[in-house]
Amino acid sequence: MATEVVMPALGVAQDTGKLLRWLKAEGEPVAAGEPLMEVETDKVTVEVEAPATGTLAGVRVREGEEVPVGHVLAWILSPGEAVPGAFPEDGGPRAPAARGRPAASPRARRRAEELGVDLAQVMGTGPGGAVTEADVEAVASGSGTSGRAAAAEPGPAGGAEAVEVGPVWRRMAERMAASWTSAPHFFLVREVEATGLVEVVRELRRRGGAEPTYTDVAVKAAAVALRKHPEVNVRREGGQLFRSLEVNVGLAVAVPDGLVVPVLHGADRRSVVEVARWREEVVGRAMGGTLRPTDVAGGTFTVTNLGMYGVDAFAPVLNPPQAAILAVGRVADRVVAADGIPAVRPAVTVTLGCDHRALDGARAARFLETLVSLLEDPWQVVD
Repeated sequence: MATEVVMPALGVAQDTGKLLRWLKAEGEPVAAGEPLMEVETDKVTVEVEAPATGTLAGVRVREGEEVPVGHVLAWILSPGEAVPGAFPEDGGPRAPAARGRPAASPRARRRAEELGVDLAQVMGTGPGGAVTEADVEAVASGSGTSGRAAAAEPGPAGGAEAVEVGPVWRRMAERMAASWTSAPHFFLVREVEATGLVEVVRELRRRGGAEPTYTDVAVKAAAVALRKHPEVNVRREGGQLFRSLEVNVGLAVAVPDGLVVPVLHGADRRSVVEVARWREEVVGRAMGGTLRPTDVAGGTFTVTNLGMYGVDAFAPVLNPPQAAILAVGRVADRVVAADGIPAVRPAVTVTLGCDHRALDGARAARFLETLVSLLEDPWQVVD
C-alpha cells in the first residue's frame, strides 16, 4: 500500500518542522534510504531519507511551509498504486487535532492538564493557530490571551509592523517562558581570581593545535565539578528527578535567528584542547544551520558566556529539564586586596542558576566552590 511521507520528530520537544526543500520532484522515482527532503526544526537542519522505494506522488506541502510533526507531506507509491483520496481535515495533522478538539501540541495538552487550563479558551500562536506550550503557560500566568478576549484586542499602534521570527527563535521563546514561569530559579554568584585562567589559555595557544578560550576551560571545569557532585547533574521531568550517568555539557551559541545549545557528550573525559576543537567545529555548523539532531540531544548542564560582549555578570534562565546553568562574564582587571594592600588582578564573575525543585542552596554552593577552585587553578583540568 502507499507509504506516507510525514514530518518527522527530530527531537523530544519538537512540535513542528519546516520543509525547506524537496530533493526529489513529484513523479520521480525514489529509493528507500535515499535523501528525500531537507527539514528545519527549532534546533537543526537535516536531510530526511525516503521511508520506502517507489514514486514520489501527492505532494501536499510546499517548500518553506511549517507543519506539525506527523503531518502527511506526500506519498510514495508502488507500481499500480494511486494516491489515497481521503486526507485528514484540510490537510492538517492526523493527531491530535481531531474534529471538535482545538489543535495543540502534545506538550501543550500535557501542560494544560497540569495547570488546569481549558485549551478551548487559549488563542494559539503556533502553525495554523495551534496552541503551544508557551501559550498555555502564558494563559496560566495571566499574561496570555484567551480565545474570547483575542477578538477585542486592538491591533498594533501606528508605525509598528509585525516581526517575522523563525522556528529557532520561536522555540527558544517558548522554552524560556516555560522555564521562567514554572521553575523556581535561584542564583549563586562568585568572583573568580583569573590569573591562572589567563595563563592557561595563553600557554595552550602557544602550544598550537587549537585556539582554546576561557569558555573551553569553563566547560571542562564544569564537567569535572559535575562528576564530583553528581547531585547537580540531574534533570526534572514529570515531577521526578533523574540523575544522569553521563556528563554532557551544552554550550549556548547565538545564531542569526536565535539561540541553540550544542552538547559535548562525555565532557569530563575530554581535554581542554578537545573541547576547543569541538567548539570551533560545532559553532561553525550552528552558524551554517547544519547541526544534526545528535548535536543538541542529551545535555545535562549548560554553560553560557557573554564575556565577549563586555558583560560582567548576568542571571541565566535554566535550560529545561536541566537543574543548573552556569553564566560566565568577561575576564577583566580589578582591584583586589593582596596581602593587605591593593593590587590589580584579572577576575571573572560566574553565576550559577539553579532549579530549587532539584537543588537546594547548600548543594549548589558546594558544587560552585569546587568549580571556582578549578577555575582559579585550571592546570588541574588541563593536564
